[in-house]
Amino acid sequence: MALTSHERPMVPARPPFPPSPATATEPSLGELVGEISQDLSQLVRDEIELAKAEMKQESTKAGKAVGMLGGAGYAGHVALLFGSLAVVFALANVMDPAWSALIVTAMWAVVGGVLYAKGRERLRTVNLKPEQTMDTLKEDARWVRHLTS
Repeated sequence: MALTSHERPMVPARPPFPPSPATATEPSLGELVGEISQDLSQLVRDEIELAKAEMKQESTKAGKAVGMLGGAGYAGHVALLFGSLAVVFALANVMDPAWSALIVTAMWAVVGGVLYAKGRERLRTVNLKPEQTMDTLKEDARWVRHLTS
């Protein structure tokens, strides 16, 4: 006598094989490569943003120093033009006009030299090399070398 489907005894289903410990806790090689690729991409983007910020800061500093040099040149020119004429005429009352003009010219040459030296000194403090970015890139390279060894 054959048993119908209602009369068959229930046999418990066999549980699937348990996952191996390596696959249950560790990501696959493809996932690891993908994560590393994403991390490196983010790292490069962050380093580029840092470099941009540093370059902007240093170029602003350079722009101010160059503006000071330009302002010194313009102020020197105007002062040389009008002040020189006044002093030349004043000195011409006491000495030959040619000598008075030479004295005034020498005086403005000294003033222009001092302004130039100060502007150049400030311009030398500008560092266009992104130091912080270079440091973090070196640190990242050390980290990657340590990770792969």
